[in-house]
Formats: sequence, C-alpha cells, structure tokens
Amino acid sequence: MRQLLEGQVAVVTGGSVGIGKAIAHQFVEAGVKVALIGTNQDVGQATAKELTALHPTAEAVFYQADVSLTDQVDRTMQKILEQSGKIDILVNNAGVTADQLLMKMKEEEWDRVLAVNLKSCYNTCRAVVRPMMKAKKGKIINISSIVGLTGNIGQVNYAASKAGMIGLTKALAKELASRQICVNCVAPGFIRTRMTDMLSEKQKEDILRNIPLGRIGEPLDVAWAVWFLASPLSNYITGQVLPIDGGYGNNLG
Repeated sequence: MRQLLEGQVAVVTGGSVGIGKAIAHQFVEAGVKVALIGTNQDVGQATAKELTALHPTAEAVFYQADVSLTDQVDRTMQKILEQSGKIDILVNNAGVTADQLLMKMKEEEWDRVLAVNLKSCYNTCRAVVRPMMKAKKGKIINISSIVGLTGNIGQVNYAASKAGMIGLTKALAKELASRQICVNCVAPGFIRTRMTDMLSEKQKEDILRNIPLGRIGEPLDVAWAVWFLASPLSNYITGQVLPIDGGYGNNLG
C-alpha cells in the first residue's frame, strides 16, 4: 500500500517542523522525493538531511523561500521542476499566527497572517497549475484549520486566512477537475506542536473537555490523512474539507 506514491515528487511548504515534517516523513517513507520549502535555512537543511537518512532510496531537498512572496515562489518552483522534472503533489502547510483581539490588532499582524497563510496558496498553486495540467494529473492538499470552520476568539486574522484556504480549495477544485487534478483541504484541530506545548495546563484541560476523543492530536494524525489525499485511493475526491480534530468541531455550541 505504501508503494502507491513511489517515484512521485511532492512539495511541502513549512515542511521542516511539526505537521509539515510529519507529512514529509510519511512521503519519504513511501518512496516520494520531497522538496521542503521554508525560511529557516539551518532547520530546513537539518530536516532534509534527517529525512534523507531514513533509508537508502530516501530523498529530501530543502529550498529557502518566503512563500508569501510571489517572485520567490516562482523561482523556487521553477528550480524544483528543473531538478526533479515534475511536481505531482503540493501540500500548502506554511502558516503563522499573530493572535490578538480585533480592536487591538495591528494592521501588520493582519497583513502578515493573511500573506503567509493565504496568499502563499495563491502563489504555490498558481506556480504548479500549468505543469500539472500538462501532465493531466496532480494532487493539491491545503492545510487549513478547524478555526477556519468554527472561528475563535482572538484569531480573526488566522480564522479568515484559514477560511480563505477552504474557499480557494473549493473553487480551484472545480477549475482543475477536467484535467484530473484533485484539490482538497484538511482542517486540523488541536495538534501537538510547539504552539500547543506553550498552552497552560488549564488551557489544555479546557480544550480536552471539548474533544470527544479525549486527547490532543498528533502530527501523524494529519500526515496520514494527507498521505491518503495524495494517493490514488482518493482519485474520486476533490473540493472537500476533512476535519482532523477528534470531534472538536462537532462538539461546539
């Protein structure tokens, strides 16, 4: 089953840490050549080296770029295409937060979150659409958030960016369906990352009370769902949003 993706090329933005790293790990284990895109050169190269060391045929390469900047994305995607010959899978995972109540939120906090979380999807999807259309196949998976479906106090910028990703997913899926390119979205809930590790015990307890499965998710929970959406097993699924939240979204108000 793991060989379903063997020989394919995947681009994972924000793939050096957390959820992105778990996704890249699963791809590499499945025989996928992975291109990681991020801004931190040292962390990115260390992750690529770690992934490449998994087994003799593993291959991961890090490309430094700010995905919110169109020219940098265009150059990076062109370089990946030149070096790999194709891009079969795109995972838009890069994201930032700048939490604040709207009345206290600075314009730059709004702009930065929307640029990194949402404009980056415009940049990367636009860069891979032509080669995927030419190949008449491809998988695009956007990593949104349950907050994009439910909203959250102090996160109007983040919620807007993640809801925007969902709208982009649904519209692009319709544009590309005739070329057999599937575009889907996953919406993680509370996943164990550096951000959730910073929560107080009281905050974690409050969150757990609203998660029917009774635990915070692991990056691997998201990575397996992305693997499925990238594989041929999902060839008749497009324009969909898959919550990965332990039932959290169904348990609210």
